[in-house]
Amino acid sequence: MAGIGEPIVKVVRFFSRQEKPFRVNMLRAAGTYFLRTLALQYQPIYIAALGATAYQLGAANSIGGLTAAAIALPAGWLADRHGVRRIFLAAVALMLFGAFLFASAQTWVIIIPALLIGNLGLQMEATACPTVCGSCLKDEERATGMGLCDTLAATPGLMAPLIGAIVITRFGGLNAGGIRPLYYLQIIGFSLILIFVLAEFREPERRRGLKISSGFSGSIRELLVRGIRLKSWILFVSLSSIPLYMGTMVYVPFFAAEMKHADEFVLGGMAMASVVVPLLLSIPMGRVADRIGRKKVLYLTMSIYCLSLLLLVYAVDSTMLLLSGVLQGFLTLAAVTRVAMTAELVPTALLGRTFGILGLFTGLIMIVAPMIGGILWSATGPESVFYSIIVVQVLSMLVLLTMPETLSKEHAAIRRVAT
Repeated sequence: MAGIGEPIVKVVRFFSRQEKPFRVNMLRAAGTYFLRTLALQYQPIYIAALGATAYQLGAANSIGGLTAAAIALPAGWLADRHGVRRIFLAAVALMLFGAFLFASAQTWVIIIPALLIGNLGLQMEATACPTVCGSCLKDEERATGMGLCDTLAATPGLMAPLIGAIVITRFGGLNAGGIRPLYYLQIIGFSLILIFVLAEFREPERRRGLKISSGFSGSIRELLVRGIRLKSWILFVSLSSIPLYMGTMVYVPFFAAEMKHADEFVLGGMAMASVVVPLLLSIPMGRVADRIGRKKVLYLTMSIYCLSLLLLVYAVDSTMLLLSGVLQGFLTLAAVTRVAMTAELVPTALLGRTFGILGLFTGLIMIVAPMIGGILWSATGPESVFYSIIVVQVLSMLVLLTMPETLSKEHAAIRRVAT
């Protein structure tokens, strides 16, 4: 019993010494993750059921990325200037309205404004959330802390795909009518999260009283000057985001349904399986990253993700599809490690703008990647989409070779000078 209880005691102690904003943000992230996971793997099927072709599916997602690219940089600057609380409130409200548009859509064209508004909120949330972790956690426990936060936030999402599959079956199967109720559930959930953030979230202590003396353009110049190899890091993060926006959010579930004949329960099982890896390995992988370095963990997790895509392409039954889903969870582990490393490349006062400029470039990827995926699917075959993602992952790992290991003493000294 002592052996079982010791890790629990360590987790409790870890959270007890963190600020309230960190704990509140983790609960908010858990709710948001659950609601997004509830419908995410069924969203491409829903859009196709409303009349979109494979190319139109990619085009709709590309257009939907416009607002994400446009708001990312201003959102980071606003988070540093006016606080992350206001960004969270606006983000949740926008995701709520996006869910409403999804629920009311009768044709795939209406999905475009739904994606525009929903992605706007999602990008604002994606900018503010790591800013909280980067501000509240110490360097030596950042990767472990983010892994723990990711584990607990992902726990409710483990059952979301199965709940989604049950709802879809209850309301008519894998079609527009069966999937639509998931967006009604999102409307209710985001309304509750909005109330929760309004009542409980306050600005992290280290960010209270931050003053930005320079204007918008001056702030960006300051970031590029004081950040450590930030241009190379922007390229790496941009390339690393392609699997999410071309694969996970669009063509992985579409390929499984169209080419491998997966039903709602297999699709839900793949999504659940992808949550299992972060749930079980986020904390151990965070500890490994805090001991051996961020880069080695990134090489490992990105390589395993590439293997998951090969399993998807060559799957002959649902077991291989589910195994592919499990290994796709390593993409999340890579993302958590990237966020931890990002927070170690710039001073705390610049975190909002840092995640904002990264969001700008990943937003541009969100525009381009789905459309390129649609062209590849139609012109050269569905499998080429996933081979292309693997090639891009290899290229991004080559870029990572040029980055310093942020856990090293040498980097810590350089960072103190930059700060």
